[in-house]
Amino acid sequence: MRLFHIASDDEIKQARTTDIYFVLTKQVLEAKALGKTRVIAEVTSGRLPEGWPWGFLCGIEELTQLFEGIPIDVYSMPEGSAFHHVDHQGFQVPVMRIEGAYGEFCLYETPLLGLICQGSGIATRAARIRKVAGNKKLISFGIRRMHPSLSPMIDRAAFIGGFDAVSSLMGAKITETKPVGTMPHALIIVFGDQVNAWKAFDEVIEDEVPRVALVDTYSDEKVEAIMAAKALRKLQAVRLDTPSSRKGHFADIVREVRWELNVRGYEHVQIFVSGGLNEESVKRLDEAGADAFGVGTYVSNSPAINFALDIVEIDGNLCAKRGKLSGKKEVWRCEECLVDLVLPYDKSQPKCPTCHGKTRRMLEPLVKNGTIVAELPKPREIRDYVLKQLQKLALKPTN
Repeated sequence: MRLFHIASDDEIKQARTTDIYFVLTKQVLEAKALGKTRVIAEVTSGRLPEGWPWGFLCGIEELTQLFEGIPIDVYSMPEGSAFHHVDHQGFQVPVMRIEGAYGEFCLYETPLLGLICQGSGIATRAARIRKVAGNKKLISFGIRRMHPSLSPMIDRAAFIGGFDAVSSLMGAKITETKPVGTMPHALIIVFGDQVNAWKAFDEVIEDEVPRVALVDTYSDEKVEAIMAAKALRKLQAVRLDTPSSRKGHFADIVREVRWELNVRGYEHVQIFVSGGLNEESVKRLDEAGADAFGVGTYVSNSPAINFALDIVEIDGNLCAKRGKLSGKKEVWRCEECLVDLVLPYDKSQPKCPTCHGKTRRMLEPLVKNGTIVAELPKPREIRDYVLKQLQKLALKPTN
């Protein structure tokens, strides 16, 4: 009997998480001697959620492990690549290509899509928050709203999308960072007094952990902020996790707290905000003077990217279902403009249609005949790649 309702690594690798119709499909193909039919299949996305003009590809490391040992070839955009659902000409952009006998990989379509749809949605929304927050600190606080088995994946995707740190122990391990958190209301309530709780935290917890006092448990936020600044000599920040009843005035509360701390000589004490934050509220609170943000459910519960896998060639012959483009393709990108051109695979390297600069192939070898051939970058390297591209991207469509 399993303790939790989740699939094991082995069950995923054995395609036990697939949809039944793929099992039936494989059964029919093998019965009719078609299981070895060689195909080329591509992963493309539909229109992105909420009108997003771009997304960030996430989940490629897991997908690589999924396909290890399966005799197929997989080509993919590198993890952390920005992508658009259509290119400069309006053609759908493949983020991945699979070549091989369809019977070898048909059972894996379900986990393949699951590995990249959810993670890419989280990474994309995290990147959008990063764009809004500028250089302010962002912490991933959203795992408590999701199944605990997903906490490492969620925090990794948020980190890759540009967050500075994560709250979960396993998320920190997988991102090779230190977990970051403050203190819960429960600690203060158990002590029955804010100052006693703050001082106890300061006495017990090692010095390397920043002193961030939660200042909205019992009294007015600015009153508790002043109390905390007076009580803790090493106070780094105060955290406001203001309840929804006062959310309409949250920016004003931040301004009040900032003013009252400053006039008493506590300019060095930062303001950390959390609680139901989204793109709009982060922007308002940033303008009000907040220094750091703990963003939770808005990122962890991000809408999934609507990726789909479609066959575009069978035994060298062009084919595609309605709404898809037949034939093997290459995606060419100008790294200066982040403009993509999708062309038939046998076409020569184009110039960027915008700046006339050089383009590069985006679909790189990931797995060859079941062997991993790509170097898988560390999460921080992927994050750096995301942030470099993010500088050139606008939150809203430019045309």
